[in-house]
Amino acid sequence: METQGLASMSDEAQLRWVALGDTTRQPAVVMLHGGPGLPDYLGDVAPMVADLAPVYRYDQRGTGQSPWRGRHSLARHVDDLAELLDAWDVPKAVLVGHSYGTDLASRFCLRHSDRVAAMLLMCGPFVGDWRTGYRAERDHRMSAAQQERLRALEELPRRTEEQEVELLTLAWFTDHAGPERGWRWAAQSARRRRPVNWAMNGELGGEGRADPLDEHLAELRACLPARAELLGGADDPRPVSALESLALRLGLPLTRIEGAGHEPWLEQYDAVCAHLRRFVQGIVGA
Repeated sequence: METQGLASMSDEAQLRWVALGDTTRQPAVVMLHGGPGLPDYLGDVAPMVADLAPVYRYDQRGTGQSPWRGRHSLARHVDDLAELLDAWDVPKAVLVGHSYGTDLASRFCLRHSDRVAAMLLMCGPFVGDWRTGYRAERDHRMSAAQQERLRALEELPRRTEEQEVELLTLAWFTDHAGPERGWRWAAQSARRRRPVNWAMNGELGGEGRADPLDEHLAELRACLPARAELLGGADDPRPVSALESLALRLGLPLTRIEGAGHEPWLEQYDAVCAHLRRFVQGIVGA
């Protein structure tokens, strides 16, 4: 059973949302997509647990079918999630974040821990100096010509549609463990996850660097729900060692999915599905 709608925020923004499963059941699962600046792409993950609990997804403001032309802030995106929970009549949610969505889930927990029933953080948040290792591994997975072409496309003041697709494909194919399948998945995503809101990406990225989650980890550990876990792809170019360090600092279990990259459900669907179902079953008591 799928339902969808538009929710009005307190500043008149309209956010598009989709729910899968019986929305009268509690607690609900809310999936937070990454980016920032991409529309929701977790439609293949939601059905894994929709028979256990209702699963809500939404396009963050400024992406997909949630148009917004104002400035972006982490605080406003946290407020959006709180207002969406109110609109859905969900007092407490199981948050499942992916990539940037793990940062959003963590910052939401810092402000609204009473509304978080459990939290599964997939492929993030990455703290510390993880970018150096990530860039080195990404370059290692690319040819010199691919690296040069990516830099050239990034420096263009304006890009055609085909140039934008090429840039995103080059930027994303190294996220996967297998380069050939990774290129195919990246090329598909480059056309589907559009348009990219680059202004949103820059604004939220800049704010995240100015106020890094690293500085709030002690506070986050103190307010985490009883059920909270980390999950990462062992072949993500973003160093798994950064997630291992975070797991120690937060006192959380970390599950490594072998043979998978930054979107582990693409390469190891069964392993991710089994883990996600076990996690949700432990909360809903199914």
